[in-house]
Amino acid sequence: MRLSGIRYRRIQVEPPFGIGFGTVDGWAQFHFIARGPVYLRSPGGMLHALNTGDALLLPRGGPHGLLSEPDLPSRDIATFETATLCKAVSSIRACPQDSCPTRQALIFSGCLEFDLGSMHPLVALMPEVMLVSTLLERHPEIMPMLEAMEREARTERAGYAGILARLADVVSAFIVRGWVECGCGDATGWVEALRDPRLGRVIAAIHRDPGRHWTVAELASEMGSSRSVFAERFLAVTGLTPHRYVTELRMRLAAQWIGRDRMPIETVAQCLGYGSQAAFSRAFKRITGQSPGAVRAIATTENLASDDAPLY
Repeated sequence: MRLSGIRYRRIQVEPPFGIGFGTVDGWAQFHFIARGPVYLRSPGGMLHALNTGDALLLPRGGPHGLLSEPDLPSRDIATFETATLCKAVSSIRACPQDSCPTRQALIFSGCLEFDLGSMHPLVALMPEVMLVSTLLERHPEIMPMLEAMEREARTERAGYAGILARLADVVSAFIVRGWVECGCGDATGWVEALRDPRLGRVIAAIHRDPGRHWTVAELASEMGSSRSVFAERFLAVTGLTPHRYVTELRMRLAAQWIGRDRMPIETVAQCLGYGSQAAFSRAFKRITGQSPGAVRAIATTENLASDDAPLY
């Protein structure tokens, strides 16, 4: 798992307030309530009451709001005046000059690049909102980190912005790991395949060596069944044929290697078992709708833009 913080905000605001977040596609959103209470209106419209010390992760992001009252409208976070605390952390203070700090809500938020690599289907199966409160009984070791975040957000000691950002990354990772260790909730489909000891072995083998020229017979052998039984079971559980699953996995990895890791397209094609760059490019465009070169160009443009992006 790769979980990287991109933009963080320390938000101090007095009720009544409604703050709207419209995250970039592919970015997760983390919120920690250093002083509450606060309501979360999720992308799906569900309301969650949050109190001091609560933390949550929206693994797929999406438009949502943090509110002092459930029925308040939201003001886009990008419209608030900001001050830079450090390279990736900004501060928002929307409080009257003479207001009492104890009445003000204090929130630390972060946009996170959430990448599970070849295990990316897991993100789509995660709940819309993942609350740390559901993990505390099973994982009490998270509590000291939440307490540290609360202290850092309130006291604003030297270096607190960077410390909060790192703690947010760690708590987010704990939330995801807790969900996985608890059996991924009631997720089915792809997770059901991983839970099946025989199918799980097949998927693990594919992910270990995605560039191998897998045949149905070889995959059926991994499962210990006939080709017809394996193919039928694989399609029923994952919703994909074995060939389609292998191809889509390769293209997800290829997009990451070309865009994020800047690997040469020819090298990616070789690593994923394609005899020529042309054959790889045809398969890539058929699955993703874009050419490898276009993905490279888009990633280059986004990287250049992020270097100069405002910290909000």
